[in-house]
Amino acid sequence: MPDVDAVDGDAQAPLPLDDFALTVVVPCLNEADNIHDTYREIAEALGDRVNLEILFVDDGSSDETLARIRSVADRDDRVSYLSLSRNFGIEAAFSAGYRYARYPWVLHLDADLQFPPAEAKQLIARAAEGYDAVFGIRVDRKDPWPRRAASLVHDWIARRLLGIEIPPKATTFRLVRTEIARRVVDLRLGTPYFLATLPRLTRAWTTVPTAHRPRAHGSSKVTVRGLAKHSLDLFFGFSPRPMAAAVWAGLAGLPVALAAGLTGSSALFGLALAAALLALALMGRALVHLSRGQTRPPLFLVREANVPVEAADLLEGSAARVGGGR
Repeated sequence: MPDVDAVDGDAQAPLPLDDFALTVVVPCLNEADNIHDTYREIAEALGDRVNLEILFVDDGSSDETLARIRSVADRDDRVSYLSLSRNFGIEAAFSAGYRYARYPWVLHLDADLQFPPAEAKQLIARAAEGYDAVFGIRVDRKDPWPRRAASLVHDWIARRLLGIEIPPKATTFRLVRTEIARRVVDLRLGTPYFLATLPRLTRAWTTVPTAHRPRAHGSSKVTVRGLAKHSLDLFFGFSPRPMAAAVWAGLAGLPVALAAGLTGSSALFGLALAAALLALALMGRALVHLSRGQTRPPLFLVREANVPVEAADLLEGSAARVGGGR
C-alpha cells in the first residue's frame, strides 16, 4: 500500500489495547442487501480483538433494512439499533449513533462496506498511541472519477482557499473518542460538519491510509444536490471569507458603476448590480447572526430502538419498543 502523508496533532499518553472497548456506528438508508454482510464482517474482524458493540442507525429506510437489523439484533446481544422517524440525513444519523454509543470509542463505518471492517485495526493501533481521533484516507479509491475529482476540488477550496481546518482527504471512516464525538453532536450547530468541528475541540487527531473497494450491493445515496448542500454548509458555516468577498465585491462595484455613469446609461445597471450584491451580502450576514439565536428543530427523532433513549429524542407515542429486551 502506498504511503499517504498523515497529519499528526498532539498525541496523549498511549492506551492499552487489552481492554479496548468499541462501538461501531453503522448509518443505513435502504441498505437491506448489505446488513447481514456488514454484521458478519464487523464481527469477524473485531469480535475477538475488542469489547464490541455494533450500533445500526436506520435513517428512515423504506426497504427491509430495519427488519434485517432486527433479525441480527435478535441473534447477537452485541447488536444495538436506532430507527429514526424519517430520513434526517447522514449527519443526523451518525450523530444519533454517537450519542447512544455504549463504549468509550466509536468507529464510523458506512453500510456500503467500501471500507473493509478489517481496516479498523489500523485506526485502533494509531488511537492507542494517544490520539482522540483517527481518520481513514482512501488509497486507490474505487469511486467514479467525477466523485474523486469533486472531492479533490472540495478539499482544495475548503483548506487552501477558505482556510478551514479539516483533516486532508479524511473520510467518514474514522475512530473517535465517544466523549468528544458527543461534544460535537451536542454543540447543535446550525451548519453541522463533523470534519470541520472536531479540530476546533482537539489537536490530537491524525490520518492513516486504508484500503477501499467498490460497493458490492445497492446504489450510492450520494446525490449532486446533497454534495452541493454539504459543501455550502462547510464553506459558509466555517469560513468568513465567502461573505467577506461578497461585501468587498459590492463595495468595489459602487465606484465602478459611478464611473460608468460618465459614459452612458449603463451606469444604472452597474449601480443596481453593485447595490444588490452589497445588500445580499449584508442580509446574509444578518441572517447568520439571527439564526444562531433561534430554536432549531430536533437533529433527529427515534421511532424504535432496542436501547434506552432519552425522552427528548423520542417521537411521541413511539416508546413501545424502545429499550425493550436490553
